[in-house]
Amino acid sequence: MAAGGDTPPKTTCGPLAERLNYLFAHMHPPGAPYTNAHVAAEISQGTEEYGGVSLTEQYLSMLRNGKRANPSPDVLRAVAKFFGVPVGYLLGDLSASQAQRVEEEVRFLVAMRDQRVRAIALRAVGLPPDVQDCLTTIIGQFRREMNLPSDPPGVQDS
Repeated sequence: MAAGGDTPPKTTCGPLAERLNYLFAHMHPPGAPYTNAHVAAEISQGTEEYGGVSLTEQYLSMLRNGKRANPSPDVLRAVAKFFGVPVGYLLGDLSASQAQRVEEEVRFLVAMRDQRVRAIALRAVGLPPDVQDCLTTIIGQFRREMNLPSDPPGVQDS
């Protein structure tokens, strides 16, 4: 659980707050989500890396809860850079399908944090496509036997 009142309200105002909260919920090191204070400090202290942006914990909190919805493009660029997503995701410049793609990539990165998942994926590298398809079928059978959805949320066949 995030410290210092970083938990946003259950309902957010607008796409910027929703996307920021999505990034905070998913893009973090193993263990615990980032706090507003940590992100603000990293951005403010990394002046060159983040374009000289100064960001406070309170302002970031207001962005996340929808009390502020029109930050400068520099602030959005710095936050996007911190989380490793295209700035268009936060600016709202991406189409719905492009924004969904960013979120799929975030879910993929989160899944790859799990050492077991990563080991399974890496062991499949270099196997012929028909063998990879067979492994996918086997994993699907295990998921059905465990009453799990056939695919985790956000996974689509390519």
